[in-house]
Amino acid sequence: MITYFYVDAFNLYFGSCRGTPYKWLDLARLFAIIFPANQIGKIKYFTARVRPRPGDPGQPTRQKTYLRALETIPNLEIHFGHFLAHTVRMPLAHPVIGQDPLIEVIKTEEKGSDVNLATHLIHDAHLDRFECAIVVSGDSDLLAPVRIVINELKKPVGVLNPQQKPCRVLQSHCTFYRHIRQSALAKSQFSITLQDAFGTFSKPASW
Repeated sequence: MITYFYVDAFNLYFGSCRGTPYKWLDLARLFAIIFPANQIGKIKYFTARVRPRPGDPGQPTRQKTYLRALETIPNLEIHFGHFLAHTVRMPLAHPVIGQDPLIEVIKTEEKGSDVNLATHLIHDAHLDRFECAIVVSGDSDLLAPVRIVINELKKPVGVLNPQQKPCRVLQSHCTFYRHIRQSALAKSQFSITLQDAFGTFSKPASW
């Protein structure tokens, strides 16, 4: 079946890649390993450009390098939301008597990716671009578009959950449901050095 993959990038990173040696992830290889019977029609990757954070100023550079690696996959598209970071005052969980019960923290939010993913999923299904869709996310907010494509547009939608914790809501309503295993991540890494139209580049050293 011609299959479109819709990847919630931050959900994938925080659910399966952060804290592992598997951040240099070749999505085409990963999906071919997990779904060998499906023909990959297109991979749509939904993300936002991160900003430097105190203690980690190299984060945007690492992300840029990874996005460059993803762009070597011929049938992959990257769609951007936006990333917000601002200082807010929030209450302490255990305030100390006589001290300010509020503390300033840097709050980061990624905006737009889930809406973009949902829009593309429904639009592609409506235009009959795929025979099967697979949503790579454990976000229950995606339930409505998944149900619309299955129930109204009569197309199967699977969920590949990057999170260790099951998403019962999606699991109950999708056509099929899988988790990403560490063994599949280990087998799905890009070569350390890659080449594109701009030259040769390499996996970030800290990864």
